[in-house]
Amino acid sequence: KSDSDTYTCDIGDVQSRAKLVVQEKPCIFTEELVDTEVTEGEDVILHCETSKSESPVKWCKDGKSLRNSSKYNISRSGFEAKLVIHRAEERDS
Repeated sequence: KSDSDTYTCDIGDVQSRAKLVVQEKPCIFTEELVDTEVTEGEDVILHCETSKSESPVKWCKDGKSLRNSSKYNISRSGFEAKLVIHRAEERDS
């Protein structure tokens, strides 16, 4: 993206000019979430990977955003986004 600018080519007194616009590549999932089964009371880890390490991710359940708490641990390290659900219960399905 930092290469976006106006470029010129000179031949003596003659000049040709063009504007270059480099568009940011969209972030995609390079590794998606997978269906997981766990025994009640166990911790479960859900993770996925994105094509950009700096892209923000949002974890949701039933359409509601999740936050770090004693129940959920949300983390991001490089390209990996991770959600740990502590002491899984049937209602976490």
